[in-house]
Amino acid sequence: MNPRAWWWIVLLCLVGCATSGERPGTASTMTLHLRSRSAGPGGASVASERVESWDPRRTAIIVCDVWDDHWCKSASARVGELIEPLNRTLDAARKRGVFILHAPSSVTAFYNGTPARELARRSPHAPTPRPLATAERWGTRWCWPDASREGVLPIDDSDMGCSCTGTKCTIREAWTRQHPGVRIEPGDALTDDGQETWNLLAERGIDHVILCGVHLNMCVLGRPFAIRQMVRMGKQVALIRDLTDTMYNPDRPPGVDHFTGTDLVVAHVERHWCPTFTSADLTGGRPFRFREDRR
Repeated sequence: MNPRAWWWIVLLCLVGCATSGERPGTASTMTLHLRSRSAGPGGASVASERVESWDPRRTAIIVCDVWDDHWCKSASARVGELIEPLNRTLDAARKRGVFILHAPSSVTAFYNGTPARELARRSPHAPTPRPLATAERWGTRWCWPDASREGVLPIDDSDMGCSCTGTKCTIREAWTRQHPGVRIEPGDALTDDGQETWNLLAERGIDHVILCGVHLNMCVLGRPFAIRQMVRMGKQVALIRDLTDTMYNPDRPPGVDHFTGTDLVVAHVERHWCPTFTSADLTGGRPFRFREDRR
C-alpha cells in the first residue's frame, strides 16, 4: 500500500474515534439479564427474567464488606474464593466505563490519604431526595428492614450464621481493611458513608447501582450504601447474585444447606427489593460457584 494512503487511513480512524462520543475502553451499553420475582398462585414466588441495556457511564458497582478476615472461618474462606472472580468482573466493568466504589465498612481509615479515599472525601456535597438512614449498627449507619415492603428473611440468622461444622467460631471484629487481593485501580473510590456515596453518584450522574460482596442477609441489604438505601433513594439497583454470600448456619431454620440458604435470600431480594444477574453478563464467562456447593 502507498505510505501516503496508509497515513490517510490512520488519520480517518483517529478522527472517527474523536468524534464518536465514546471514551476509549467504553461501550455504549451493557446487556444485563435481570431476574425478578413476584407472587404467583398460592403466594408462591415466581421468577421472571427481562433483558435491559444499561449505560455503563451512568452505572456504579459497589463492593460491600469484602474484608481481609472474618470471625467465621468458613465465611472467610468463601470470601477468599470470591476474590479472583470479583477482580475479573470489576476489570470487565471498568473497561466499559463503569464506576467502581469499594465499601469496606468500619475500616476506611486504613485508606486515609490514598487516591480512592480522597476521591470520596473531596466529592462535592449533593442533597439527597430523602433523609439518609440515621440508625447505627456495626460501625456505620444502618437501614433496617421495612415491614411495609418486605417480610422476615427466609433464613434464621439470629445466631449470626456461622456455618462451620462442630464448634462455632467466637464472634469478634477480625477485619482491618478490604481484602488485599481486591484491586483498587485509578479512578475507583472508597467509602462506607452514605452521604459520600451519594455525592460520588450525583457528581457522575449515576442512575444505576450494582451491589456485590458480603453478606447478603446483613450488610449488602442494610449498610448506608447498600440495597435498601439505594432503592429508597430512587436508584435503579441490581445485585450480582453469584458474587455474594450469606451468614447462615444450616442447623437453624429452615434447615437447608448453606448455599440453598443463600439462594433463599437472593429470592427474597428479587421479590422485595431489586433484580439480580450473574457476573457472566459482564465477563462473558461462566457464573462463579463456590467449591463446596455440590448441588
